[in-house]
Amino acid sequence: MNYIGYEFLIEPLQPASDILIAELGYAGFESFVENESGISAYIQKSDWHKDILEGIEILKSDDFSISHTFEEIEQQNWNEEWENNFHPIVVDDLCTVRAPFHEIPNTKYDLIIEPKMSFGTGHHETTHMMIQHLLKNNLKETVVLDMGCGTAVLAILAEKLGAKKVDAIDIDNWCYLNSLENAERNNCSNISVFEGDATLLGKTKYDVIIANINRNILLQDISTYAMCLRPRGRLFLSGFYKEDIPLIEAECKKYMLKLNEIIERGSWVSLKFIN
Repeated sequence: MNYIGYEFLIEPLQPASDILIAELGYAGFESFVENESGISAYIQKSDWHKDILEGIEILKSDDFSISHTFEEIEQQNWNEEWENNFHPIVVDDLCTVRAPFHEIPNTKYDLIIEPKMSFGTGHHETTHMMIQHLLKNNLKETVVLDMGCGTAVLAILAEKLGAKKVDAIDIDNWCYLNSLENAERNNCSNISVFEGDATLLGKTKYDVIIANINRNILLQDISTYAMCLRPRGRLFLSGFYKEDIPLIEAECKKYMLKLNEIIERGSWVSLKFIN
């Protein structure tokens, strides 16, 4: 599968970068790398069309100067792309997300991720916040679902935090294969990876469900998550921004899920619900 890669030059960077990433996410872009001059954004070629940016409102704003170029990126070229842009990140001085070629860090949790074209390196605000949530919660002996797992970075952290069983699901074949690789790379033995969407969820009940997707998919699938959540379970959601909180909270309330905590980062948010 090939991707279309966009390079956006942005002036000034904030809050334009956060807004642009949010709008591109709704348009189908699935991977982002922020840099000193703007962002790189990637979309599967099969989801791309020549008018893909027509609905991106911030590009029409007079408050920012945003220019872009784009090119097709073949699978075999992706390693060079992400190696040039992927730098290790540290979350709350506890967890490092790094590539195999980075130095071994001095943090409690060391996650080695080779993202290829999968979403979820920790650089994007939503993944960063989900890592923060997990670090603050007791996952020992829990059964966890990582929905829309991307690189499986959250599933890997869940196992390192003591989860006894983790199911990781993504609809994208590349994410599925990459998650298998990353789970093995981190010596994880409790993670099962599946290719598909929420229709795969059956009778398994989870203590913790993680879903870092986008607003529309979350709104569609919250009812399924609620059915799969054990009593006193925890649901962590991200992939949307502040303005979407009322919609997400209203949908969760239908299934007796109560908003327990909000983490904000830029324009993005991550929510914790309990039942």
